[in-house]
Amino acid sequence: MNTTSTKAANKLLVQHWQEGTTLAALPPALRPTERAQGYAIQAQLEALSPQPLFGWKIAATSTAGQQHIGIDGPIAGRLLAEMVYANGDTLPFGANRMRVAEAEFAFRMGHDLPPRATPYALGEVLDAVSALYLAIEVPDSRYTDFATVGAAQLIADNACGHQFVLGPQAPDLWRQLDLASHRVVGKVGQRLEREGIGANVLGDQRIALTWLANELSTLGITLAAGQTVTTGTCLVPLEFEPQDTVSMDFGVLGQVSCGFSAA
Repeated sequence: MNTTSTKAANKLLVQHWQEGTTLAALPPALRPTERAQGYAIQAQLEALSPQPLFGWKIAATSTAGQQHIGIDGPIAGRLLAEMVYANGDTLPFGANRMRVAEAEFAFRMGHDLPPRATPYALGEVLDAVSALYLAIEVPDSRYTDFATVGAAQLIADNACGHQFVLGPQAPDLWRQLDLASHRVVGKVGQRLEREGIGANVLGDQRIALTWLANELSTLGITLAAGQTVTTGTCLVPLEFEPQDTVSMDFGVLGQVSCGFSAA
């Protein structure tokens, strides 16, 4: 794929995102068949925003998440500043078709991790982290049947990126905790409650963060200081409806919540 086709593919996906519509698949001439082609299409998203890239998201870090979108491993997407909401905000419901909210650990980077030939080790990546935040991700897809289009097209569609709620910064004690066994409880109003643990995210959220640093490195991309990486859902995504309130309780680390507007 050349720059013209990647721009055209991105433009088509963004049009569906903005209009709240879906397509069965990208047209054959614009359809990525490899992950790298999907990332090349996704990269065109950055030109949409006048602000610096807010960060990155990781999709399909749990077995449930992989089954939900029909792939067998994680994929990365971009967090644009325009996708980010504050703790307690009411998010526009719009044409959201997935209608699920995810409890996530989000890491703020303190210094750059530039591309290099050798993979980053977990310790190196954690040394580059300045803070941990609690977060809610609200994914969605521009494909009518997102579970059948495959990883390359899902990457092109920003790994199902849609809305992101940045909650409070966790106390520094997070570095002393076993995040893999840390319990998180999610609720939708008073009608639905689920719990999960950090190990649902590639075995450990810190492993997921390391995966992201190395995925970007292979693409020639720096994971930059100041960027935030949200690492995937700790629990089975919570189904919500218009005007619902969603809350995620991370125990000693704090809580994060959001509401949704009428449809």
